[in-house]
Amino acid sequence: MENALAKSAGVGAGAEQTVSVTTLDLTGLKCPLPVLKARRQISQMTADDRLDVMAADPAAPLDFEHFCSTGGHELIETRSEDDVFTFCIRVGASQTA
Repeated sequence: MENALAKSAGVGAGAEQTVSVTTLDLTGLKCPLPVLKARRQISQMTADDRLDVMAADPAAPLDFEHFCSTGGHELIETRSEDDVFTFCIRVGASQTA
């Protein structure tokens, strides 16, 4: 069974542009599914929004680094706790990575 949850929250103040933060829990998926699902989610987001992805696949750090560098997105932060990686991605202007 697939474990994929998406949650969104707006971040910002007043009349300024609101930046959306979406979290995907993809810990039950193996390569290449975490990157494919992240790509699909990013295609529905706007530039400067943030996508936080949780994945347990050992190949995920290399996969997400490559995905961001080739897709025009910024990998803001990578964290690891136990066997789960969390990737914080700022969506680039060219969202069709």
